[in-house]
Amino acid sequence: MIILKSRVAPEWVDYNGHMNDAEYARVFSLALEALIDRIGLDAAGRARHVYTIYTLETHLCYRREAHEGQPLSVALTLLDRDAKRLHLFLELFDEDDNLLATSEQMLMGMNQESGRPASFPAPVEAAIAALPHAEAGAWPELAGRTIGIRG
Repeated sequence: MIILKSRVAPEWVDYNGHMNDAEYARVFSLALEALIDRIGLDAAGRARHVYTIYTLETHLCYRREAHEGQPLSVALTLLDRDAKRLHLFLELFDEDDNLLATSEQMLMGMNQESGRPASFPAPVEAAIAALPHAEAGAWPELAGRTIGIRG
């Protein structure tokens, strides 16, 4: 599911002539904001449910360069979930469907009054259930990677 469409902004381009590494994280963050709105936790939903989402962990993998003005799209796959967490896989593509980067993320639902983890409110849970999710054993190839020097 495409969760965000954007373009490489001029201020995102670095001295190497392509999108700066930090800006890939920005695009994925914008995609998460779109997801949060989609599941009913926009400003009104956060106020109504006294509930928000925190990012616990992010693993970013760079595959190709992106350049100023280039169209971008971010696809979302839900890898796993429980009552208060989401394990997501995001893929950043260019206009020719070339994979530019991936971001695997763990999110936690939080009660804003207590500042503690809490189960998703029922309407949010229902919206999450409708998201595209990977079948067990059929995760995207780049999901679940670890970082390290091998050999």
